[in-house]
Amino acid sequence: MELSQLLGISALVILAYMTVLFFIAQVRRDNSIVDIGWGFGFILVALTVLLVQEEFTPRQLIVTALIALWGFRLSGRILKRNWGKGEDFRYRKWREEWGKYFTLRSYFQVFMLQGFFMWLISIPVVIIAARPVPEFHWLDFAGIAIWLVGFYFEAVGDWQLDRFLADKQNRGKILDTGLWRYSRHPNYFGEVVMWWGIYAISLSQDWGWAGIIGPLTITVLILFVSGVPLLERSMMNNQKYRAYAKRTSSFFPLPPKK
Repeated sequence: MELSQLLGISALVILAYMTVLFFIAQVRRDNSIVDIGWGFGFILVALTVLLVQEEFTPRQLIVTALIALWGFRLSGRILKRNWGKGEDFRYRKWREEWGKYFTLRSYFQVFMLQGFFMWLISIPVVIIAARPVPEFHWLDFAGIAIWLVGFYFEAVGDWQLDRFLADKQNRGKILDTGLWRYSRHPNYFGEVVMWWGIYAISLSQDWGWAGIIGPLTITVLILFVSGVPLLERSMMNNQKYRAYAKRTSSFFPLPPKK
């Protein structure tokens, strides 16, 4: 199947998936479900393009497995964190600000917008499925290595944060040990690195270079839109965090300043 057809199919799958999530969110009065569904959505796309092509090359299977590992871990963590806590404060704020237009704006500004970003980010996965090349290339091994580095930073960073927050003795303190000693957002750094790893794998395919839109999208979102800036604004009122920020890199892991 041609790349353009697979891109269209993936877009339709995401549209249907995010619409279903939207209706579930309206019934539950909780738009936070979109965060839980984020990782699962990429798994759905990866499985769809794999099954539609019916050509299960080792590269396709490996990439699908990597996406599944990342997606299940991420969505499972968010589900566990949000369980029984109601709607996230960001969505509650929008519910109040948007008033009677909340439902309409939720569909387009929350679910459809995230679906659009999901489609852009997953383009390298679609390219890998559309142009199956059975032979392995050195870029495949490089991409897998890059992805593993990213997964380590995200998974370990999240684990260290969850363990820190679960300890009541840490209330009022700032996590500045482990990976968080070298980066204020090691989990976000890992997220970005993983998608650059997937892109590196796609470069062994025809039109692989075009997939750069995927890692660029997630990089811009995390560095300049909804990731790092959002958390930084919420934390900079804390004097201890400001002191932590002065000595610790915002994103790229670096030795702390003295």
